[in-house]
Amino acid sequence: MAVRARHQDQAAVKRCAAFALLLLAACGGPVPPIWQSNAKSALDSFEQNYLLGDTRVADLEFATARKELASTGDPALVARAELVRCAARTASLEFDDCPGFAALRSDAGADEAAYAEYLAGRGERAPGEDPLSKLVSFGVKMKSGRITPAEIADAVDIASAQGWRRPLLAWLGVQEKRAQAAGDGAALEQIRRRIALVNGKG
Repeated sequence: MAVRARHQDQAAVKRCAAFALLLLAACGGPVPPIWQSNAKSALDSFEQNYLLGDTRVADLEFATARKELASTGDPALVARAELVRCAARTASLEFDDCPGFAALRSDAGADEAAYAEYLAGRGERAPGEDPLSKLVSFGVKMKSGRITPAEIADAVDIASAQGWRRPLLAWLGVQEKRAQAAGDGAALEQIRRRIALVNGKG
């Protein structure tokens, strides 16, 4: 029975999007504690505002989520929130070493450590079906130098379809540099028109 339960737990983790790790260890009762709902709401808001390009609101929401999670005294929960932030940054091609997570790494679990390695481009992980998970996977490939032109185009399409300004501008910027390097003037002008439109200058 213990082996079966462990396999069921592992399957549940795999079904979740990578950045939805936040509450896996905390959602056990029918009525969640107030910190849990507050943290989830704030973290969801952070994610959307960050992708939309509203840094000020995103930072405020993340601070709220982190404060709610820190109120439990459980560093593993805060570490998961830091991975949410790092994943959103990776999707937007804003690469760093996830310093917020690194400071809590010793208290994180194996799943969280593995996901951090994945974001760093040092591990393999099948992306989920949701747009952000796919965009994160493209960001990881970009960071590790394994991205293809078709995947860059897919990343642009995903960000465009969701209206996520921050990653859209980042991925269009990649296309712009590639077109410029290739001397493709027509493609370069088209890409620059899209960038101007997203920036409200079109």
